[in-house]
Amino acid sequence: MTTRIDGVKLNEGERSAPILPRDIQTDELVFNMGPQHPSTHGVMRAVLRTDGEVVLECQPLIGNLHRCAEKILECLTYVQGLPYVDRMDYLGALNMEMGLVLSVEKAAGIEVPKRAQYLRVITCEINRIVSHLIAAGQFGLDMGAFTPFLYMFREREEGVQLLNELTGGRLLYHYIRYGGVTRDADAEWCRKVLAFCDRIDDHLDEYNNLLSYNHIFLQRSVGVALIDKKTCIDYGVTGPILRAAGVKRDLRKDMPYSSYEDFDFEVPVGPFEKGVVGDAWTRYRARVYEMAESCKIIRQAVEGLPEGDIVHPKVTRGWKAPPGEAYVASEAPRGEVSTYFISDGGKNPYRMKYRGPSFYNLAVTTATARGLLIGDLIALIGSIDFTLGEVDR
Repeated sequence: MTTRIDGVKLNEGERSAPILPRDIQTDELVFNMGPQHPSTHGVMRAVLRTDGEVVLECQPLIGNLHRCAEKILECLTYVQGLPYVDRMDYLGALNMEMGLVLSVEKAAGIEVPKRAQYLRVITCEINRIVSHLIAAGQFGLDMGAFTPFLYMFREREEGVQLLNELTGGRLLYHYIRYGGVTRDADAEWCRKVLAFCDRIDDHLDEYNNLLSYNHIFLQRSVGVALIDKKTCIDYGVTGPILRAAGVKRDLRKDMPYSSYEDFDFEVPVGPFEKGVVGDAWTRYRARVYEMAESCKIIRQAVEGLPEGDIVHPKVTRGWKAPPGEAYVASEAPRGEVSTYFISDGGKNPYRMKYRGPSFYNLAVTTATARGLLIGDLIALIGSIDFTLGEVDR
């Protein structure tokens, strides 16, 4: 006995789902992803227009965390404003502090003591490692790999504890101040930092076995959500995303600040051993390689930590910047942080303008999401690693 389903002949005992005609018409669907969706990494709403599983348009909608940060900084004294910048990119807070103080110090002509510069480098690189551990672990979690996230959080906790011992904070630090830093590091803390770097190097191989070379993870991320060099440049993308697209740009090398020129390290640039230039896996891998390079920088800074003061003697509690202006860019975990600062000689900054990386990195999703499957859109968003507090400001 034979039967027919939509014109297809089946033998007795065979089962098949109904076959849809090839020319079937489907309707486009518009729906929200977020603001509570875990893969949006914060309170962001993405409006998707899809045809079946294919994304036709992705429009990120931001503003849920908007706090008028730049105008608030203009209403606070210099000292009062410092803790506020931590709350922009709260996962890379020390690097946000660095961006603010560098611009003010340049305008005021302040020469930061060498020991303070090295301590800034050490703490910012620990902060970079801690941030990248979150980014890599959370990307794996988005792709369905739960265990590596727990392993990376284990190492993140060690880094957070080190920063807590020195700065007194686990997430928001207020450690880098105008003219130097707030606290000095002793020999015991430096010993713990070197031990932390040794453990990170050991655990990077563990991450590779668990996640980087996992077959399912490779299938979900290699060749997926490509962001090419031209798109990065057109949208102003910086940081690991730009380097994963094959552009060798890192301000710690290209425009050194805080004595970064004293240290020997490499700038990881895609492609790497498994992925292709600009795909989701290469963006993930760039951050893993950067953690190893951060450990190199930290070791050199700790072993060569000079003696001396940790703050410029002229920068006292009631200090204010003389009239002037300055623009400074620095390399944060997610890309370039640029600060434009104007002083009229008053107790508050006259104008403060931030150019953070997350806003521009997120904007590229509009161009890149078109044509992706919905599941691959999760890979795109997860591999970008943005912070909504810095996007909205």
